[in-house]
Amino acid sequence: MPDPKHAGAKVQKCDVEGCKADAERSVAGKTVENAGLTISSDPSKSAHLCREHYKAFKKKSKTDRTLERLGR
Repeated sequence: MPDPKHAGAKVQKCDVEGCKADAERSVAGKTVENAGLTISSDPSKSAHLCREHYKAFKKKSKTDRTLERLGR
């Protein structure tokens, strides 16, 4: 069975300051900072988040995402 294309890819680390966990998701840096998380990389690029910080990001940005979905 062949390996998936991403199997040889470099594992990213979480971009939240002080976190050394492996990243699982990437989100726009500006939205991460607007949610209140401090990232160590450039906010104009995408930020890589680990599972715990992605969960915190979703929780903190829930109202913004809801309003955006409703078109307000």
